Amino acid sequence: MHHEESFFGDPRNWVVLAFILFFVLFGRRLWAVLAGMLDARAAAVKAELEEAARLRREAESMLRDAEKQRADALAEAKALIEGARAEAIRVTAAAAAEAETSARRREQMAIERIAAAEKAAVDDVRLAAAEVATTAARQVLAAGLTAAADAVLIDQAITRLPVALAPSRAA
Repeated sequence: MHHEESFFGDPRNWVVLAFILFFVLFGRRLWAVLAGMLDARAAAVKAELEEAARLRREAESMLRDAEKQRADALAEAKALIEGARAEAIRVTAAAAAEAETSARRREQMAIERIAAAEKAAVDDVRLAAAEVATTAARQVLAAGLTAAADAVLIDQAITRLPVALAPSRAA
């Protein structure tokens, strides 16, 4: 009882035949759909790669711009520092000149005060000498001079008057 089955009697063969027939009938459409999906995926990947390349170019451009801005800022900072140094040197020189001028002015004022004090001292000495001379003259006159002696003394005093007044005119 051995029953030999035919090719079409085996269900596995029908499955294989149905599978082959399915691929023959729908294979092109299936292949077209799969190829379309793969092409769409390839296009999406290509678009993503192009976008990535564009983003990279933009990033490189931004990096170059940032480096340029950094270099410009560094150069500007150096220029500002040099300007500040020059200004500091100028201010220092101006302050030194101002201090020198102030010192000279104070020195001149001190010299003028000393000269004024000397003049005042000389005037005080002259005044004291004049008082002493006046007192001495009163005593001499009180002791009694004759009219002829008085006339001689007055004439001598009048002739000496320009010489005596010359130092006071110079001061």
